[in-house]
Amino acid sequence: MNDTTIKVLLADDQAMVRGALAAMLGLEPDIDVVAQVGTGDDVGPAAERTKPDVALLDVQMPGLDGLAAAAALRDSLPSCRVVVLTTFGRPGYLARAMRAGAAGFRRQGQPAGAAGRGGAAGPRRAAGGRPGVGGGVVEHRREPAHRTGA
Repeated sequence: MNDTTIKVLLADDQAMVRGALAAMLGLEPDIDVVAQVGTGDDVGPAAERTKPDVALLDVQMPGLDGLAAAAALRDSLPSCRVVVLTTFGRPGYLARAMRAGAAGFRRQGQPAGAAGRGGAAGPRRAAGGRPGVGGGVVEHRREPAHRTGA
């Protein structure tokens, strides 16, 4: 491992999905999966123990959901950039993820090529703070957005 290695925490309640994503990211020379957890309640302790650069959090998990876990990480480990993953494109998830402090949001189920080199683009973009949507990240502003007349 070197100074440019991105430490990633994976949180998904589906062990097969979590394992497949860990295996795929493990093939990348600049990514080290430092923790894998299956519940939102396990995110905080795992992050405290491993100090990841990026946390990939599924929205729907037992215990704390991914959005609540993202908000907790924002407060306890502000250096960790969160990318929220979801299978469900429910209205409001993106806005709630950004309010929770997520640096990015992506839908699961995209073909590997669409995700960029087997899914590694999301953690790389988040770690680098580069904005984007879909396979990448969205830049998060902590101040509320101001609306102009509609």
